[in-house]
Amino acid sequence: MNKNYLENYSKIVVKSGLNIQDDQILVINSPIECAEFTRLISEVAYKEGARDVIINWSDELSTKIKYLNGKDEIFDEFPNWKKELYTSYAKSGAAFLSIYAQDPELMKDVNPKRLMRASKAQNIALSEYRERIMTDKNSWCVVSVPTKSWAKKVFEDLSEEKAVEKLWDTIFKTVRADKPNPINAWDTHKANLKKSMDFLNKSKFKYLMYKNSLGTDLKIELSKDHIWLGGSSSTPEGVEFMANIPTEEVYTFPLKWGVNGKVVSSKPLNYNGNLIENFSLTFKYGKIISFTCKKGYETLKNLIETDEGSHYLGEVALVPFNSPISNSNILFYNTLFDENASCHLAIGEGYPTCLEESQNMSKEDLKNAGINSSLEHVDFMVGTEDLNITGVTEDGREIPVFINGNFAY
Repeated sequence: MNKNYLENYSKIVVKSGLNIQDDQILVINSPIECAEFTRLISEVAYKEGARDVIINWSDELSTKIKYLNGKDEIFDEFPNWKKELYTSYAKSGAAFLSIYAQDPELMKDVNPKRLMRASKAQNIALSEYRERIMTDKNSWCVVSVPTKSWAKKVFEDLSEEKAVEKLWDTIFKTVRADKPNPINAWDTHKANLKKSMDFLNKSKFKYLMYKNSLGTDLKIELSKDHIWLGGSSSTPEGVEFMANIPTEEVYTFPLKWGVNGKVVSSKPLNYNGNLIENFSLTFKYGKIISFTCKKGYETLKNLIETDEGSHYLGEVALVPFNSPISNSNILFYNTLFDENASCHLAIGEGYPTCLEESQNMSKEDLKNAGINSSLEHVDFMVGTEDLNITGVTEDGREIPVFINGNFAY
């Protein structure tokens, strides 16, 4: 890999992504295969003034052994010490970094119900931590670096070494680590995303209507008080951060009960180490009333049936087809990258930050305002080259938002 680009990437993550503050604690979740990059992030964070860096290492092969051989009851349990770790550091104002890099099909031989139960137990135990993350009370960021198994899935025709090298090169480009001044490049990119946000926020659409040749024919109602966000977020103390690197999206929330019609996936979804492919969801008054799936049916079924909220949508995100990650023509099998190459929706939890004055609202107020609540938040891709999205205003005017996969303005 290019060492200069690697150093640039680490600085992007710490400075632009997390925006580490002096004397702040950083908590990193990292696969052991990503140790070199994790250590580099740690070093940069300390140089930027971090008080301490806490690293939670994970090993997906050991995790698979557990899923295949562990006693059944352990998948409904979550260690209290781990709950306290996340919750206590979150309350102290820590920043959180997750390095998301997994074998897209590692868990294909594992009973999907075990995966679902373990995920549910974790999300319940970490509900307070998740609430802080979803409302931007803490700065947080998700990034990725190559692992051997992931790189081979993306570039199957290359040797393992060449696949890893090519995935590094691709990631460096998508995160702008190859630019002479990558921090400035991200500032420019955030300004460009703001133009899309301004167009959507000024339009105040009541509905978005999606159509393409795959069979998507969907009508999404938006709250009159919705806000489009993208690029960066801010904590209550005014610390700006970027939750995803890379990011190409602008997003808001749909009214929980306001989604009707059918949507068809445009890319595979990697969920809990299993691929869900060629699926469609049909909605009535916001709820998923039926679905089809050619691969990963049980995994999708378990996701939808996690709780009541996982039968509804929590996010609407717009990404032009003509964008850097999309133009790479690479299927990453990694949601962080694939969702930033395609318009997407999310099953489950909605972002309260996308509602005006949400910081002054109770959970009951947010519920009444139409923001979905769930243990899950799982993005899936729906954007295509021929996707048309029409916005409908309160007074019934129809305004093109997307024409043939790209913004119409």
